[in-house]
Amino acid sequence: MAVYTHLGAEQLASLLNEYDVGNLVSAKGIAEGVSNSNWLIETTQDRFILTMYERRTDVSDLPFFLGLLDHLAETDCPVPKTIHDRNGALSREIDGKAVALIEFLPGVSPSVPSAAQAKAVGESLARMHLATANYPEQRINDMGALAWPEIAAACGDNALATIDPSLPLIVRKHLVSLQAEWPGALPTGVVHADLFPDNVLFVGDEVSGMIDFYFACTDTFAYDLAVTHAAWCFDRTGQAFDAELSDALLEGYENVRPLTPEERASLPTLAKGASMRFILSRADDWLNTPDDALVERKNPMDFVRRLEFYERMGDRSFS
Repeated sequence: MAVYTHLGAEQLASLLNEYDVGNLVSAKGIAEGVSNSNWLIETTQDRFILTMYERRTDVSDLPFFLGLLDHLAETDCPVPKTIHDRNGALSREIDGKAVALIEFLPGVSPSVPSAAQAKAVGESLARMHLATANYPEQRINDMGALAWPEIAAACGDNALATIDPSLPLIVRKHLVSLQAEWPGALPTGVVHADLFPDNVLFVGDEVSGMIDFYFACTDTFAYDLAVTHAAWCFDRTGQAFDAELSDALLEGYENVRPLTPEERASLPTLAKGASMRFILSRADDWLNTPDDALVERKNPMDFVRRLEFYERMGDRSFS
């Protein structure tokens, strides 16, 4: 989440009139995250999250994203429901940009996750994978392995070197090896693809909400688990790996959906790929985020350290 576009109180109040949610009381921009603009909205009836879709979200994908939330909510997965407007629409438009109103869920995101929370996230992720089995829509992963060379080329070696002089060579080297190693024919379905701790809400050690599904897509379940592993099992900078969190996350996942032998064998490569995905998306954001955006830039080198860990440790990363 973030705020790239600024909306005034009159614009927000006019928008809320299109919904049966009461009158605007307050609105606060949310600085966390990097992809879309978000506000915490309080009305005379309840609290909501308002999202405006920015450059990385294709509005033609909104029926997939928002329909997925409704589908998962109906299967009792802890996700926010989409608030439909008075005409039943999932989204509306302000100044040429699509917006959606989402249910506000209670809970807080952990800054330093516990093993109990990691286990609960693994269980919730596996339940989500099972619940998407009968979701009829599909979406290509436009931040997946096939897109990485294009994103790297768009950034350019000179610009990547302004982030860290070693980054261009690291990206080129690992793009080649990942293309050669990337697994195929693993169990596939709809995945979250961005389940960082700040995208999970807890009440105590129980997951009260999984949020920010705007990278959700059709991909392999084990890749989604690898993304979550890379996001949860290191400190923020990627310098310290927490084996206890890793064990708990994997245990929780397999309590609900056991991995196949092929999936488990592929996890080191998938985790290196997950690291590359965030190296490149963070580099792109670092280089292209407007200076006046209410958003915290995140350092791609934090995921270089994760990639190097998975390269060095191999299967021991998941033992």
